[in-house]
Amino acid sequence: MPRTTAHRTAALAVSVTSSLLLGVWAAVPAAAHGAPTDPVSRVYGCSPDGDQNGTAACRAAVAANGAPFTAWDNLRVANVNGRDRQTIPDGQLCSGGLPAYKGLDLARADWPSTRMTPGAALTMRYVSTIPHTGTFRLYLTKPGYDPTKPLTWSDLPEKPFAEVTDPALTDGAYRIGATLPSDRTGRHVLYTIWQNSSTPDTYYSCSDVVFPAAKSDGAGAQGAGSATGGGRGEGNTGASPGQNGETGETSQSGQRANPAEKSPVPAGSAPNAVPSGSPAEAGAAPESTPVASAADADSGPSAPTVAGGAAAVLLLTGGAALALRMRRR
Repeated sequence: MPRTTAHRTAALAVSVTSSLLLGVWAAVPAAAHGAPTDPVSRVYGCSPDGDQNGTAACRAAVAANGAPFTAWDNLRVANVNGRDRQTIPDGQLCSGGLPAYKGLDLARADWPSTRMTPGAALTMRYVSTIPHTGTFRLYLTKPGYDPTKPLTWSDLPEKPFAEVTDPALTDGAYRIGATLPSDRTGRHVLYTIWQNSSTPDTYYSCSDVVFPAAKSDGAGAQGAGSATGGGRGEGNTGASPGQNGETGETSQSGQRANPAEKSPVPAGSAPNAVPSGSPAEAGAAPESTPVASAADADSGPSAPTVAGGAAAVLLLTGGAALALRMRRR
């Protein structure tokens, strides 16, 4: 075979192999990192993987967003370096100011929520697909917070009520322990900031929570039913408490407030600890969010990526060998 023909054949083989390689890598989504699943965050609950994506609030969020929240574990902003209040605009705290998540900033009182008990122990479950070092800072909106108005920095205290650095990643999730403030009632936002120290990224998330109303003179203790009723009554969507899936309210253990609603439990998941006397104590079910697998390093490829890369390398090797053989003829 003439030398020019051999060169053209070799170039064609490399070009075809490169195209296949690029196709393989393009088909694999970029590795992401994490979000709270208990108390359920807006981005997870309204994602295709979440159990609340059929609620009115989630449907409205997806419509406003223009796309589903498929990358629920990738809501991050680079190079913030602790300047959260200077970087993230008011009214955009839940989206981190990212256009791809703008639907999370809708001001409405019917977001899927988790029942909480004032002053009780909290164990946040923050699912992560890749382990990182860093600090979690937890904020709870101030007393008198109005969920029908855009969330602003002035709605949050200057200091977090909990700050945890470098918790262990176990079974695909961080467990962050804290004690909730004791002076909250009604609907609030649990705002979580995860500032990485192993990457330049900071992650933001909003988890909607509902506290039972304070006891009145001569009245009995508020039970799970009153907490549920309070949460649903604030919805303002026209949905009655009996409507299946319209509010998506759960207890911290992962059980829906309406026992008739579906609450799937994946194998191997463990329930959160619920303080004695809390609304979630009676009949609490194991948490219902899936555990994401953890990779060994930030840049480590997922299993599909490794398989695709291996196939592409084989194609590249085969193409080069073919070109070499043809050139020798």
